[in-house]
Amino acid sequence: MTAATTGPLRPPAPAGPDTPPATPPRRRRYRLLVPLGLAVLLIVATLVFQAVDRPDPEDPGFLSPVATDADADGGSRLAAALREQGVSVRRETDVRRALAAAGPDPTTLFVPAPGLVHPRTVAALAALPAGSRLVLVEPPRRVLAGLDLPVAPAGSRWATRVTAPGADGRPCPLAEARRAGRAAGDRERYAVRAGERADRCYAGGLVRVPGGTDVVVIGASDPFRNDRIDEWGNRALATGLLGVRPRVVWLDLPGPDPAPTVTSAEPDPTYVRGDGRGRDNRSTDDRADAPPWQNPLWDAFPAWFWALLVQLALAGLLAVLWRARRLGPPVPEPLPVTVRSAETVLGRARLYRRAGARGPAAETLRAAALAQMLPRLHLPTDAPPAEVAERVAGQTGLDTAQVARLLHGDEPTTDQELLELARGLDALTRTVVHPTEGDPR
Repeated sequence: MTAATTGPLRPPAPAGPDTPPATPPRRRRYRLLVPLGLAVLLIVATLVFQAVDRPDPEDPGFLSPVATDADADGGSRLAAALREQGVSVRRETDVRRALAAAGPDPTTLFVPAPGLVHPRTVAALAALPAGSRLVLVEPPRRVLAGLDLPVAPAGSRWATRVTAPGADGRPCPLAEARRAGRAAGDRERYAVRAGERADRCYAGGLVRVPGGTDVVVIGASDPFRNDRIDEWGNRALATGLLGVRPRVVWLDLPGPDPAPTVTSAEPDPTYVRGDGRGRDNRSTDDRADAPPWQNPLWDAFPAWFWALLVQLALAGLLAVLWRARRLGPPVPEPLPVTVRSAETVLGRARLYRRAGARGPAAETLRAAALAQMLPRLHLPTDAPPAEVAERVAGQTGLDTAQVARLLHGDEPTTDQELLELARGLDALTRTVVHPTEGDPR
């Protein structure tokens, strides 16, 4: 059987000396997609690493006075520094016991994770003896509103910045901050309501609201953490804010604080107003008592595992986009070299054999035979199969049914049937196209 070819392919005409070389469309697309993909990957990886590196107040051991020195987010070094200065540190894991431990004397109540305090218990944090101090680390808006403070969040930075107490051009009236000097106190920033009295330092990262109980709001946990306390003036700032009273009650909540309960025999102390700045939250919606829904699968793995999973998924998506085939139908392009028809036939035959595609191979052989015979028989390409079989049978002298089986029969089921079909089509084509080469009869 002869190979069905259209002749050797000619290479494209060479470009002139003034004609710039054309860039293939696929290469131009890669030049756009690859840098864009790398930029997106870099941004996402930075966001993930930043989220993982930022301490989570809900993690066990966050700013805990009993955490080990190896715990970067713990507060054991700060507790040891306070004890060295003669300040008593008492750890409590419940809001009620912490308020009871404050006693009648002026005390400092340190709340490193105020977001874990129940909304109906927030107002009780200010129920301290006159002359006490309440220190809140990165309190959310609802905590500030629950304490009726004239302070509200005013934005946050990407990462904590080390600044001077008067970084925004305003003098810092807080003596503890002036003694500490430059410290990592500028991350979450807070604004003071117009007309209210408050001390503002570190570009709004530290605010003190004076009153019967001083309330200190600081927007960064870095000065209190084990891994950052020895940098710049962090130690002096942390010990200065907490060491103004001889006693520190450290509220180390292990998780979200449950809703307070009230018995008929004894009123709930968390409803006490304090020095007038707290509010009675007994009218809070009862839906606040319901614990927040948590996905057990999310808590089963650490945060770095999910971050790694996200990065692997993004890398896999980029690899798929990079290796994916272009959309749309194939576009024929001229080959840069001449390919012999025998090599093309042999290569396609090996692919069909490897895939076991006897049906597509038979269709290819029949299409090639018809492409050569139809012009000789003066028939159009869309001629009916019956007319083609009859015309070929008249030309070759073969039986019409036998010709119809060769040109439009069933698909071969074995390699032997495919081989016999190829031999029959080859003989038929030679008789019709090259009648001088012999009659298959």
